[in-house]
Amino acid sequence: MQVIKYPKRKDWNQILSRPENNVEEMAELVNQVFEQVKNDGDKALLKYTSLYDGAEIDSVEVSLEEIEASESLVSQELKNALTVAANNIEKYHSSQLTKPELIETSVGVSCWRKFTPIDKVGLYIPGGSAPLFSTVLMLGIPARIAGCKEVVLCTPPNKDGKINPVILYACKLVGVDRVFRIGGIQAIAAMAFGTETVPHVYKIFGPGNQYVTAAKQEVTKKGVAIDMPAGPSEVLVMADESSVPEFVASDLLSQAEHGADSQVILISWNETLIKDVAIEVEKQLKSLTRKEVASKALANSKLILVGKMEEALALSNLYGPEHLILSVKNEDDLLNGIQNAGSVFIGNYTPESAGDYASGTNHTLPTNGYAKSYSGVGLGSFMKSITFQKISEEGLRNLGPVIEVMATAEQLDAHCNAVSLRLNKIKAKS
Repeated sequence: MQVIKYPKRKDWNQILSRPENNVEEMAELVNQVFEQVKNDGDKALLKYTSLYDGAEIDSVEVSLEEIEASESLVSQELKNALTVAANNIEKYHSSQLTKPELIETSVGVSCWRKFTPIDKVGLYIPGGSAPLFSTVLMLGIPARIAGCKEVVLCTPPNKDGKINPVILYACKLVGVDRVFRIGGIQAIAAMAFGTETVPHVYKIFGPGNQYVTAAKQEVTKKGVAIDMPAGPSEVLVMADESSVPEFVASDLLSQAEHGADSQVILISWNETLIKDVAIEVEKQLKSLTRKEVASKALANSKLILVGKMEEALALSNLYGPEHLILSVKNEDDLLNGIQNAGSVFIGNYTPESAGDYASGTNHTLPTNGYAKSYSGVGLGSFMKSITFQKISEEGLRNLGPVIEVMATAEQLDAHCNAVSLRLNKIKAKS
């Protein structure tokens, strides 16, 4: 990890730069795959599954028998853990349900908003180097609470064309309707356009690598919504002398092991802590099963020493991290100043791993600085709102003249006439 001491503000953007990808090259590949999936449907999915996943499969859909059989292939200990996590996730997301509230904006003018579920949603679950069955819970549970009518899920198979049984068990646990053994760009294309087997959906959810992220962004041009740009994982830790170097190092490594294109950053105003964390990172790295992946991510990562806490906060807000960890003694001094972050973890005993698995909050979060303008996934992500209004005769008598004046000023005579006709009718009756 690169150590940077007391950076000048003019250099902050460069210091906080993320690993770059060849967007133009990816866009060309994405559109090529999209066209083939649109034209050839399932045949193209089989082709790309062979090409990119190295799996020869006869059908893209996972049978109900395979899903049922997964239960016997998962340990009871893990099933118990999934149940606890699912209960916490359900409890947290259920709290976000809202009831329509009627607002009388003026006498006789009533307005309200109703939330309705998105009928058809598609969930993408990464499954290459690390099968993220936890993401099935994070996306499937709020989809069920929201009342989505059709929930389909795509995840890449292994070389034998099989899906990790824990992913399938999680699908059964949360009530996913249909599961497909396809990954990458082709999975996003299948859900966006539909094939003979895979249904077209209205919105696509889920994290993925740079190609999945590029594909998700491309489908927004084709009339399909996405949750957010959610690419390579990242974490920023703000820590002082009250933090535990071993804990900070473990949090940095927990994100570095996600992928070679992940990025982790520590910002502190305590130089001794930075030195201790650097030593601890190297020590813990040696024992990781994914140490090669983590090592590559650490090459893109930084340990930044600043003069004071306020600078650390300003740097963090400029970066807009997916995950933000506060390991400081005066956390309240920082909380109100946080403007840009996907999810925040407070104190020495709140590891980011808790949010990834079981505390209850959602781990599908904006990356690459999108936390400056996007929220993480929540119950509302699976719903849309419809506004309603009802105006009585008295209400239109009061509000109508205002509308007439504004419509006339915009030279929209028909708008004005729609009110004037009604007002004349009301006057004629009285």
